[in-house]
This record gives sequence, C-alpha cells and structure tokens, in this order.
Amino acid sequence: MGAQIRVYRQKISSTTSMRKIFKAMELIATSRIGKARARVAASLPYANAITRAVSAVASQSEIDHPLTTEPAQIRRAAVLVITSDRGLAGSYSASVLKQAEGLNELLHAEGKEVKTYLVGRKAQAYFDFRSREYARVWTGGTDAPEFGTAREIGEALLNDFAADFEDGGVDEIHVVYTRFKSMVTQEPTVIRLLPLEVVEEQASESDLLPLYEFEPETEQVLDALLPRYIEARLFAAMLQAAASELAARQRAMKSAGDNATDLIKKYTRLRNTARQAEITQELSEIVAGADALAS
Repeated sequence: MGAQIRVYRQKISSTTSMRKIFKAMELIATSRIGKARARVAASLPYANAITRAVSAVASQSEIDHPLTTEPAQIRRAAVLVITSDRGLAGSYSASVLKQAEGLNELLHAEGKEVKTYLVGRKAQAYFDFRSREYARVWTGGTDAPEFGTAREIGEALLNDFAADFEDGGVDEIHVVYTRFKSMVTQEPTVIRLLPLEVVEEQASESDLLPLYEFEPETEQVLDALLPRYIEARLFAAMLQAAASELAARQRAMKSAGDNATDLIKKYTRLRNTARQAEITQELSEIVAGADALAS
C-alpha cells in the first residue's frame, strides 16, 4: 500500500511540473499573439494598395505578360507549404500538411508534376520521414517571420517560374498556409499566386479601380510591380501563419494545462483513498492484536 502511495505522489509531482511548463508556454504565446495580430493588420494597407495597382495594370492593358497569361499547358506546379518550426501547437502543422496532401493529389490527378517548397521544420521532418523530395526548405522564425525571408522565397519561386520546363521550371505556383480569422478560428488555405489571379478580398465589389497612365511601358511596370506583389502576398501569408501558430499554441497549452489539473485532482483522490485504506488496515491490525491479547 505504501508503494502505491509513492507512485501517486510521483505522478502528482511530475504532472505539476508539466502543468507549470504548459502555463508558461501559454503565457508566452498569449503575450506574443497581440504583436503578431498587429503585424497582420499593419501589412494589409500595403497589400491592398499593391493589389489595386496590379489589378489596374492587368485589367486596363491588353498585353501578353508571362506572369498574367495562362499557359496553354501546365506540366509542373510549385507548391509552397508553410508550417511551424516548433510543436505543441495542437493540429496546426498537421492541418496544413493534410491540405497540402489534398492539393498534391488533385494536381497529380490533373496530370501535373509537383515541385515542393517547404517553410518550417515540421514540414521538413514530415517529408524527410517519408523520404519525399523537396526543392528547397526555409526554417527558423516561423512564429516571427521577416520580410527578407519572404523576399528570398519569392525570388526562388519567380526564378523557377521563369525557367524552362526542361530546366526544372514550373508553370504555376500554389501556396498552402493557415489563414488567421480569429483567436478561435484558423483555416488552412490554398491560394494560387501565379499565373496571376488578381482578387482583392478586402475591397468591396462596388469599388472601381483607378485609371493610370503608364510611364514607362506597361510591360516594364508589370515587371517592377509583380515581384513586389508576390513578396507582399507571401509575407502576408507568413504573418497570418505566424498568428495562427501562436493562437493554436495558446489554445493547446491552455487545454493541456486544464487536463493536467484534472489529472492532479484524480491522482490526489487516489492517493487519499490509498492512504485511508492503509490507515484503516493499520487500525484493524491494532484492534485485532488488542483482541488477541485480551483473550
């Protein structure tokens, strides 16, 4: 009986230590989610402005630009998967990888090859464990992305988009990430970056695009605008993914802390029950010994 009590005490002690870790991680995620949401909100004005500029150029000019023209045949597609570097965030990375798997199956069913690019150690570990190939991987700072990383990713994707198929080039580019809607809702999302589908989600349908006079030529304006547009879209996706990761981690750590509290209560009751049974047994032995001596 004493050994059983020691086991319960050890379980209570270890669960208490884990609860402290969960609480600390919850507080860290809570303190950082505000800054992450502020960065998402701060990125919207620039993203909206450059989206409107690209939309105006693409809609008011009749040019055959490689970044805005649908190719006759799409043979290879690039898929950028944005996950996290760390775990303990619930099903955050698993949901993104599941969405990416569904996209890959769809592209393969359409007869397209898939060239994968990864962001985050979770995606890298997922592909390495299954011995799957990927073109490039970027790790570090997924919960606090930098614009330099988005620029590097954009350059790599645009270089492959401009390359020939025989040289490993791609005909379209997809991005799989988690869209931050609220502290409770984060939605795995797939968007196609190229060929360009100009959609301004934040503006109402009644808004009219401004009229521009282009100087220099329209092709040169698109050459200058579209890379910046891709970088802005990628950085916005990374910021939303970072906010989603922190929100998922905060929610997962709170749930883990609550479960640890329930376990501590359960083990405490079991320990008290075992201690009471031990005391009852000792009293019974004392009474039995006293009766034996009296008789």
